[in-house]
Amino acid sequence: MLQDIPTPTLREASPCVLETERLTLRRPTLADVKAIAYLANDRRIAENTRRLPHPYSRDHAVEFVRALAGGGRATVFLIENNHSPLGMVGIDWREQDAPELGYWLGVEHWGQGFGTEAARAVIDFHFEEFDAEHLISGARVANPSSRNILEKCGFQWSGVELHRFEALGSSTPVDRFRLSRSVWSSLKNWGTSTRR
Repeated sequence: MLQDIPTPTLREASPCVLETERLTLRRPTLADVKAIAYLANDRRIAENTRRLPHPYSRDHAVEFVRALAGGGRATVFLIENNHSPLGMVGIDWREQDAPELGYWLGVEHWGQGFGTEAARAVIDFHFEEFDAEHLISGARVANPSSRNILEKCGFQWSGVELHRFEALGSSTPVDRFRLSRSVWSSLKNWGTSTRR
């Protein structure tokens, strides 16, 4: 879901680093290419993200990182735990009026709460830095773990749509979710993330 996407103007200049209790979220660099390619090159990840190809090569990772570097103030973060990359999280700005949260984790990091922790940090960043009144996201109907992350973050189900998945070569049903600024404000006590 996270490719070369233009973003609206930030209130203040970023890139920044987000820190949570266990995670550091930062802009990926060319030094991260090997780790990104290793983590993303798993069919189980590609089949649950719309735009990741499978197999996912180092060339894909280089292209991705270079596109981010050329895009200025991208809202895409590499997720790290103890300086070890776990996956990616960010906001897709393809549609100005519908910013979309996207994320993926390496398979060995599933089921440990990292996805929820990273998503919450980026949601906080989004509502604190941008004037958008809502955020959308989606999870493949066959991916209940991703749906759980969204629900833990306060997203409310808004329907089902068909979306094309590059790795599948076809369209598949996706549960769509929406999080409003007002709901986020009421849930903001879920923890703290800091910014450097």
